[in-house]
Amino acid sequence: MKDQQIDALLVTDTRNVTYLSGFTGDESVLLIGPKQAYFITDSRYTEQAAQQVQDFEIIEYHQGLFAEVNRLAVADQLNAVAFEATHMSYAEYTRLQQVLAGISLQPISGVIEQLREVKDAHEIELIKQAIKITDDCFDFLLGYVQPGMTEKSVATEMDYFMRQHGASGTSFETIVASGYRSAWPHGTASEKQIANGELVTFDFGCYYQGYASDMTRTIAVGDPGAEAKKIYQIVLEANRQVVEVCKPGATGQLINDTAHNYVASQGYSFGHGTGHGIGLDIHEGPGAWGIYNAQPLVPGNVVTDEPGIYVENLGGVRIEDDLLITKSGCEVLTKSPKDELIIL
Repeated sequence: MKDQQIDALLVTDTRNVTYLSGFTGDESVLLIGPKQAYFITDSRYTEQAAQQVQDFEIIEYHQGLFAEVNRLAVADQLNAVAFEATHMSYAEYTRLQQVLAGISLQPISGVIEQLREVKDAHEIELIKQAIKITDDCFDFLLGYVQPGMTEKSVATEMDYFMRQHGASGTSFETIVASGYRSAWPHGTASEKQIANGELVTFDFGCYYQGYASDMTRTIAVGDPGAEAKKIYQIVLEANRQVVEVCKPGATGQLINDTAHNYVASQGYSFGHGTGHGIGLDIHEGPGAWGIYNAQPLVPGNVVTDEPGIYVENLGGVRIEDDLLITKSGCEVLTKSPKDELIIL
């Protein structure tokens, strides 16, 4: 805050409130000033806050959330308050202007998100546990999926399995895409039945104590044919090459180019980026890796590695792992098998 000349900061984004305070509920904001740090909520959450929140004075509001922010700001003689512009709707901003009429409002973005990019040991352990749940779910799938099942029914079982094993929920809508639909990179589960001889892509993740996992595996139900096996090996090699270059100092552009250039050298292409950061959000910094991303990786980043190939009317292959950037390279946190195309 000092570096960016921020006198006081109003934190309204739920994930950022959790990151700074430890609170996992809703309807709460933080007001951080030069002398005080306030956690502001209503009566529904005061007991929960008393157990979870650290290093903040817990304030229960009665006349409205922003009204309480104004009262505290006036009492502390704050002349300017920064707010998270990317996490506030126009209606909320208009209301904030009205209630904090005598205080200058300063829009900021990315201040807390930049801190979140580097995970500490506790965060890493929570991410690893989320990943273990997804790994266990994939192992379950290998003994469960059969021809004739609908994609949606399989996705439902996956979501239920992850909740049974400790997840608070999925980190995004579970993707089960079979046959021609596996050529749709984000083909969410449908009523289509899985047929013999088809590729099936599973892209899924879960939240564990606030932290996300994200994994993709492609298998086949019956023999999918020679070209499907070929593109699987190409995607696998692209995935491995990304692991090799993921280390401190590597930029998103380098990583993205590594995967895209290899796939192109084999006569194929894919249109999406090669990965993104994960943590409290399923997509967070370091941002989605693309041609313009010059941000270097640093130890403590947790990122995905997800090249793919999609062939219309045949199907698609994507292999995605979660990687922890270490001092000397990276650790592949995802343990689900991928070294050959699994054919059920």
